[in-house]
Amino acid sequence: MALREQLIAYAMKYQGEYGKIQKAIEREERWEKCEVDCDVITILDDAYPRQLHRLTDPPFVLFYIGEQRLLKERSAAIVGSRKACDYGVKCTEMIVSALKERYVIVSGMAMGIDRIAHLNATHTIAVLGCGTAYCYPLVNRDLYARLKKQQLVISEYPPFTKPLAHHFPRRNRIIAALSDCLIVTQATMKSGTMHTVNVALDLGISVYCVPYPFASEAGAGCNWLILQGATPLITLEEVKKL
Repeated sequence: MALREQLIAYAMKYQGEYGKIQKAIEREERWEKCEVDCDVITILDDAYPRQLHRLTDPPFVLFYIGEQRLLKERSAAIVGSRKACDYGVKCTEMIVSALKERYVIVSGMAMGIDRIAHLNATHTIAVLGCGTAYCYPLVNRDLYARLKKQQLVISEYPPFTKPLAHHFPRRNRIIAALSDCLIVTQATMKSGTMHTVNVALDLGISVYCVPYPFASEAGAGCNWLILQGATPLITLEEVKKL
């Protein structure tokens, strides 16, 4: 129990930064018990998602609001561009509809594809790049309120940690690791989605992509991933077999 409280104290002090927490553990830094404004799972707990142990740097602490039980269910990550095109939105809606009775949908509560995936899911997990007390981006206030009340919002960052740019690639590794499969429904060549894909590939997680029409800049990243070996999703029948 003391070690669990120690991890929470370090996570609070260092705002969830993995490297700083690890160094504090190694040097047995002094700590004091602290209060947290949301529920907490540590890497020592039985409730900690087994999938995250696949990471070389699994979060020491997860802060969450909502239905913890969703972490134990089969899950599919659906990710893509923040600037969603009509084709990407439609494909995301169709794919989530085909999967939502068998999978918990995992995404990052960003604008665009993430938002569409969460809104159309029956059960969904939002992995944040900030603390659980923040709604980021603010235009997702309605979605954030719904997720906290009926679904699950998690973060390795303490509740009042601000959304900083370097948090989001770190967030992406958790999205990938939580999933049994990763589906990209829209991505440009320079999309941040590529980082999530790379983590999934490193972990041996199957990656699927929606193919895009010829010369489509909005989906060029999807087509490139398919050329690199990602499985294309051509029909809904293929999606239903996942």
